[in-house]
Amino acid sequence: MKKTLYTLLCLLLLCGSLWPQNARQGKKNDSEQPEFPRNHAALVENKMGALLQMIRYAYVEDVDMAPIVEKGITGILEQLDPHSAYIPAKDLERTNEPLVGNFDGIGVSFQIYEDSVVVIDVISGGPAEKVGMQPGDRIVTIDTLQATGKNATINFVFTHLRGKKGTKVEVGIKRKGKEDLILFEIIRDKIPLHSVDTYFMVDKRIGYIRLDRFSRTSAEEVAAALTDLKKQGMRNLILDLRGNTGGYLDIAVDLADQFLPKDRLVVYMQGKAQPREEYRTTGKGLFTEGRMVVMIDENSASASEILSGTLQDWDRAILVGRRSFGKGLVQRPFNMPDKSNVRLTIARYYTPSGRCIQKPYKDGMEAYYKDLMNRYRHGEMVNPDSIHLPDSLRYHTAGNRVVYGGGGIMPDVFVPADTQRASDYYIALRSKNLLNKFVLGILDGERESYLKRYPEFKAFDKGFEIDDSFMEKFYAYAGEKGVPHTNFKAAQAQKFLQDMLKEMQADSMLSEVGTYGEYMEKVLWDEARMKEYLRRKAVQEDENQRMYAEASDKFLRAQIKALLASNLYGAKYYYQVTKDVDEAFQRALRVIEDKALFEKNGIHD
Repeated sequence: MKKTLYTLLCLLLLCGSLWPQNARQGKKNDSEQPEFPRNHAALVENKMGALLQMIRYAYVEDVDMAPIVEKGITGILEQLDPHSAYIPAKDLERTNEPLVGNFDGIGVSFQIYEDSVVVIDVISGGPAEKVGMQPGDRIVTIDTLQATGKNATINFVFTHLRGKKGTKVEVGIKRKGKEDLILFEIIRDKIPLHSVDTYFMVDKRIGYIRLDRFSRTSAEEVAAALTDLKKQGMRNLILDLRGNTGGYLDIAVDLADQFLPKDRLVVYMQGKAQPREEYRTTGKGLFTEGRMVVMIDENSASASEILSGTLQDWDRAILVGRRSFGKGLVQRPFNMPDKSNVRLTIARYYTPSGRCIQKPYKDGMEAYYKDLMNRYRHGEMVNPDSIHLPDSLRYHTAGNRVVYGGGGIMPDVFVPADTQRASDYYIALRSKNLLNKFVLGILDGERESYLKRYPEFKAFDKGFEIDDSFMEKFYAYAGEKGVPHTNFKAAQAQKFLQDMLKEMQADSMLSEVGTYGEYMEKVLWDEARMKEYLRRKAVQEDENQRMYAEASDKFLRAQIKALLASNLYGAKYYYQVTKDVDEAFQRALRVIEDKALFEKNGIHD
């Protein structure tokens, strides 16, 4: 048995991968790799095989070996690194969908609202649009099954609406203004999954592209966006990679090719059994000149870090945001005999300056994935001075600027985390999905009215404003759902008082005199000075609270308007609304308009 398993492992076939066989190749270093001690490896393999044989033939009762083996594989891979992973056969297709760039289905986007499935968007040219489904329709039956109540779940809809291309599904919908159930017989087809969330012209010269992941279709999608933006007069570009967790390495190379001249090193990778392999540009890019800003944050990882690090190393773009995730490991997928899959780390990748940006993982998986939480705790998300990088990790760009490796890509321009997104009130709203539910509730009765007044997004964006009465309705709705606005204001004031007390208690003199009251009486000021201090503090805090409340209110108004736009006209319009309250985007806009900053870094119009 062990011999058979070992033979199968050696004969595994590669599938389409994060490290594809047909990617562009350059020079290789063919120096011999250190040989693994074969006698030790054989001993370990014999030991594992022997254990499985014991359980199979000698255990007290029959055992289903499949789950035991799967847990064993997972446990082994967890001892290697955080990104080597096992994917069971039943999960493989769903796992690959975002990277492959399509799936088989009917072509609708939906949300769950009040125990029903509401169609949010119908993909143009897809099977659902061809039979006449519309945004706002409620899916109440799928084939002979009810899709309401306890069945109104994302998993239920995915399981029953998706299926092989060419197969039929009958969908029953309720449409406002129609009493009877409408039945659609739909033939499933390939449905594209777009990796470019949106692109648009910010003004007459600046274009914007937001890329969600590096999938098989990303290079074509970005090329199409660049072509369209250039036709509209784009001279400068903001590329948004925030939250982009990566994907295919060769797609990152193809995208770098769009922005760099010929024969520029994009990335190289190297491992124990993987000689150094370089990837270079072809010089066929669509946007190799003009100012460029790349936006990154703590959730930009892997291929995002290859692309942003490469453009930084060649002084092609200015990076704006926060330190990226820090994933510099390359996985190759190996097919197992039962059609499951092992994604095994086979190399590290390095940016052109020689940076390996993989953050340490020697302290185990739990510590590795708590890294982002620790960044918040240590203040890195609001102040870059809290990041300490040793000189041993210092590298230089083509223009001799200093950059660092060893734990993510550091931006050239730091932008602190948006405090509005981290407020207790906003977190409570998001945790209960109240923003989406409020918008769906409004459109459930007024979708036709909105579209009649604003047939296109431009008219909506220019003509529709969320006034005070609209926000009062939202605050009342959120209060009814258990998230009262006034209580959060009071909580913020209470937090200020608690923070003030902690500040006082941290004073070394307090420990010498005892209680806080004694400190106030004996050490700080006399009564008159204390009253004046507290009065000024109160005035300042009132002003801080007023400014915070105004900013929070403005942020929420933009969020609600963006969700309305997304539901009415398509998800791609969401960012066109939120850009005005997006601090990082506004900073990127100021940077790209600073011609002197780009010239200093050798980038010219």
